[in-house]
Amino acid sequence: MSFTSGTFLVFVLAALAAYYLTPKRYQWIILLIASYGFYLTGGVGAMGYLLFTTLTTWLAGRVLGALSDRRKALPKEDKVRQERIKRRKKWVVLAILLANFGLLYAVKYLDFTADLLHLPRPGFELLLPLGLSFYMFQSVGYVIDCYRGKYPPEKNLAKFALFVSFFPQMVQGPISRFGDLAPQLTAGKGFDADQVKYGIQLAMWGYFKKLVISDRAGVIVATVFGNYTQYRGAMIFAAVLFYCIQLYCDFSGGIDITRGVAQMFGIHLAENFRRPLFATSLADYWRRWHITLGQWMRDYVFYPMSLSKPLARLGKWTRRHIKGKLGKIIPTSIATFTVYFFIGIWHGAELRYFLFGFWNGGIITASLLLEGWFQRWREGLRIKTDSLPWKLFQMARTWALVFLGRYLTRAGSVSSALWMMKMTVLDPEVAALWDGRMLALGLNGWDMAVVFLGVAVVLAVELYQERGGHIRIALERRHWAVQWLAILIPLAVIVVLGAMGGDYIAPGFIYQQY
Repeated sequence: MSFTSGTFLVFVLAALAAYYLTPKRYQWIILLIASYGFYLTGGVGAMGYLLFTTLTTWLAGRVLGALSDRRKALPKEDKVRQERIKRRKKWVVLAILLANFGLLYAVKYLDFTADLLHLPRPGFELLLPLGLSFYMFQSVGYVIDCYRGKYPPEKNLAKFALFVSFFPQMVQGPISRFGDLAPQLTAGKGFDADQVKYGIQLAMWGYFKKLVISDRAGVIVATVFGNYTQYRGAMIFAAVLFYCIQLYCDFSGGIDITRGVAQMFGIHLAENFRRPLFATSLADYWRRWHITLGQWMRDYVFYPMSLSKPLARLGKWTRRHIKGKLGKIIPTSIATFTVYFFIGIWHGAELRYFLFGFWNGGIITASLLLEGWFQRWREGLRIKTDSLPWKLFQMARTWALVFLGRYLTRAGSVSSALWMMKMTVLDPEVAALWDGRMLALGLNGWDMAVVFLGVAVVLAVELYQERGGHIRIALERRHWAVQWLAILIPLAVIVVLGAMGGDYIAPGFIYQQY
């Protein structure tokens, strides 16, 4: 069931009515029924993956809780049994990691591995279910938090199943933490018109970005990338620019819809984008883009690796034997490269995604190595680091680095990405941007104007927010009619501009199969 379909809107309205008409203590059951009903619309076969992850991680949490209780009951002097229980807990976590990520590997990377090793592909094809990695990361994070004693495990299987399957976030996240989301899901709530209104406003903003901007930009992207050898540098450059627009408005728009729908139920999901267009470095960009994935990688990959005994020993050795900044940052750089390697292959089992991860990890590591040189350079030129021109330079530099990476993530292969980069530099043919050839890529002049005007609106709103403005607070100070106009005007824009012809079908979200 697509978020952009009329069926989904009817589904949400029905779920809201049932939710608020049900006694508070049973409302979570309505959410569970709605969540499983939503997931079943994607096919019965996908349900097996969801049930597997739900059951294995719930059981692991219960086992870890029991082992923790047993360990607490032992005398502190009984080091042998204390250590034995600690090892058992580690084995439980390892088993869950292997079981769930092994399943993810089989679904997404088995064919790639067979091709890489020149082995015959398996004689069967595994279904790639909706949002598999999102709910798997969320559930495995819960197990690791139980291992760390962050909170007691959930005893009620049905309530835990709701945490895993809450339907708004099943398509593309965000990746929630149990301690943040689970209490909200099971807490009874009375109808709150303000929360419903705020949720509708946020969802409308998401639909605007998706249907009005992203889907239009995607027409040019598909045309050029689908037959890239027929185009010269300027048009390839434009297609990559339109891909950046498409990707951001698609992903962030989908998250806005997700968070908006959840807020209608009085549930607040984690922020997943924080104006990445205003990032001043590549590291800052990734702190603002897909925030919950970055935080997951930080807490469950980067910190455990960088604080592990092997890397601690390596750090002592490198500080003694390698002079300068390099000797100090090698252990953390290894952890950084590992994180971006995982982020790269999370996008897909192809060489271009490996290189994408290496590109980001390499740039961030290089910036740490050259930090002292950059500081001396800035001081020598007497650059004021808090000045607007300097911040604009940092933003432009970050955009350029991100832009280059998008060649890899959108092109069909590394060779095609390199060919497109070469054409962008060596054969730009800039006249193609204004001689009418751009209008032969699937969008007419009106649609082009809508894209650019829509992007201008997004930039204006995000600039206001970046400077500390709060749109909701500003609206609350206005008359109630103005507040509802903030819903009705975007709704009218979406209805009028959100479809390109009677035979147009809105494509699915880019990240829904991750």
